[in-house]
Amino acid sequence: MTINIGDKIPAIELAIMGADGPLSINTNVIFSGKKVLLFALPGAFTPTCSAAHLPGYLTLHDEIKAKGVDTIACLAVNDAYVMGAWGQAQNVGDKVLMLGDGNVDFTRAVGLTIDRTTSNMGIRSQRYAMIVEDGIITHLNIEVAPRFEVSDAQSMLKLL
Repeated sequence: MTINIGDKIPAIELAIMGADGPLSINTNVIFSGKKVLLFALPGAFTPTCSAAHLPGYLTLHDEIKAKGVDTIACLAVNDAYVMGAWGQAQNVGDKVLMLGDGNVDFTRAVGLTIDRTTSNMGIRSQRYAMIVEDGIITHLNIEVAPRFEVSDAQSMLKLL
């Protein structure tokens, strides 16, 4: 079952890349008491994700933050090493929190998996974006594959 507007984000451990290696971070730390714009995508280094999805959030970072967003976060079903390397390759710096959901725990918990086994990618995240205020989803835009129309930075900025 897919998570909906008004639902609370589940408490799940995700991974980020720290200076000395992967670190575990609970979603409660990410979302509690904050306004977070989370966007998720099928995978790091994939064509649309690298050419448009992540770069759009980097381009509109300042405008998004000016609307009161505390954290912009990117989630993919990849490990912390891959998310860290992708963040470096995209010059993310501290503009976007790069979250690895390597075990698909968060993606399964929110009901937003997509089966990409036929293309040897395994179970991945659907492409979506959400605005979360103090752990509660206030907006949720889920793409209908293979389109990329409602989870982009410009669409989400309009909702802020």
